[in-house]
Amino acid sequence: MSAGTYTPQAGAAPLSRMITAQTALETRMLLRNGEQLLLTVIIPTLLLVLFSAVDIVDTGAGRSVDFLTPGILALAVMSTAFTGQAIATGFERRYGVLKRLGASPLPRWALMTAKTLAVLVTEVLQVVLLTVIAFALGWSPHGNPFPVLMLLVLGTAAFSGLGLLMAGTLKAEATLAAANLVFLLLLVGGGVIVPLDKFPDAVQSVLGLLPIAALSDGLRDVLQHGASMPWSDLGILVVWAVLGLGAAAKFFRWE
Repeated sequence: MSAGTYTPQAGAAPLSRMITAQTALETRMLLRNGEQLLLTVIIPTLLLVLFSAVDIVDTGAGRSVDFLTPGILALAVMSTAFTGQAIATGFERRYGVLKRLGASPLPRWALMTAKTLAVLVTEVLQVVLLTVIAFALGWSPHGNPFPVLMLLVLGTAAFSGLGLLMAGTLKAEATLAAANLVFLLLLVGGGVIVPLDKFPDAVQSVLGLLPIAALSDGLRDVLQHGASMPWSDLGILVVWAVLGLGAAAKFFRWE
């Protein structure tokens, strides 16, 4: 046996393999976290079942589940891409995890890519679960799936940017409190469960510009009313995505 037969080859793994491994790790961490599980699975499922089965809120003509399902899908995107990601990333930053990962062979942009991919994987699982439950409750969706996919992707980009901006600029405890508070406020005033037309006209015009309102209304226009392409809602999400991701890239602090 010649010397050096089993000498390891120094160097980083291929970038694609590093991103895949980090994405798998980030996904497992998201799904193992109890608070994350509450936000991403339990709360949206309970809201969908409860408000579809019990006539608590006047959702207008038609079955409640047809109005609620698009809003709950939007809530699921917000819970994962914004609330959960902001809290998890904020505490990773506090404990120095991001600083150490930033010094590893994995580039910082690749780390953020892995986090985004983990969010998308989690959202796919959420959408599948909520869709199955909605069908069991009698949901009858309409419209083309392509605009639905566009809305979900743009909504994810918008909420991810806002979540990373919050996590990268505030202290972890402040991020925890602010992210949960925003989640509750947008749940009530974002058109998820309570229709926006139940609010005063002046308030409606402001709430309609929020990303959760644009996402839920856009999904509702397609899935409930069969609209072809909700351009105005897509435009609002594009603006939020550009502003959120741009601000996060500029102001995010790794330490």
